[in-house]
Amino acid sequence: MIRRTLVLLLAAVTALSAAEAPKRIVSLIPAVTEMIFAMGDGARVVGVSSYDRYPPQVASIAKVGGLLDPNVERLLELRPDLVIVYNTQQELKQRLERAAIPTYSYEHRGLPDITETVRSVGARIGSADAANRVASKMEADLAAIRRSVTGRPRPKVLLVFGRDAGSLRNIDASGGYGFLHDMLDIAGGEDMFADIVKQSVQTTTEMILARRPDVIIELRYGDSAKSLDVTRELRAWDALPSVPAVRNHRVYLLVGDEFVVPGPRVVDATRKLAQTLHPK
Repeated sequence: MIRRTLVLLLAAVTALSAAEAPKRIVSLIPAVTEMIFAMGDGARVVGVSSYDRYPPQVASIAKVGGLLDPNVERLLELRPDLVIVYNTQQELKQRLERAAIPTYSYEHRGLPDITETVRSVGARIGSADAANRVASKMEADLAAIRRSVTGRPRPKVLLVFGRDAGSLRNIDASGGYGFLHDMLDIAGGEDMFADIVKQSVQTTTEMILARRPDVIIELRYGDSAKSLDVTRELRAWDALPSVPAVRNHRVYLLVGDEFVVPGPRVVDATRKLAQTLHPK
């Protein structure tokens, strides 16, 4: 019922005329930037965050800071008629409101919310049909990945997205909530921390020894992937020889921003997780 109501609301918003649709968009959200380009509307994006890396066209677009350091002066110079911000950027939203610049507030949640956001953004910028095509294809592709691993054993997986280089300190892992957890589920794995309803779990080696994952998948992305010594990083896990994943040589390191940017490329990321968990 809630999903149907949302669809009806989006349909009501799609009545934007060509004159009303924003022509100069600034996006502080890399995931939303990717969504807009996937819809075919990248030419309308005149500003992006300092963390946008995809698609390649963003390299030539003005950078306006990020979540914690938005460059408001630079942003205003771009004369946007829509700014896409994080829902938590209250001060920025207030400044933009005073400048009479409309905003779209983004919130980071689970995997199903990604396609809902695609549709919502598309409706807001007057590209509802294109957005619906993108979202529907994403949903169909994710469903196909789930079907491809149905009936196969589901190994217990520790999904790591951050730790100190060369050591097993300050390990951040996926918990039982959020798009990483959902991607792992579709890919045919059981999240080792499924019982902890958080997007991120600060993990210790004692917790890993106690929970004994069958597979360890580590994600590297952004600047941390530029000078990556894969052999050295994988060797760090040898400190836990009693863990089944280590003992059975099922420790993997996957590289790419697509794993941590909740936009259209989560389909590719989920497929790579499935291929890693179920190589045959």
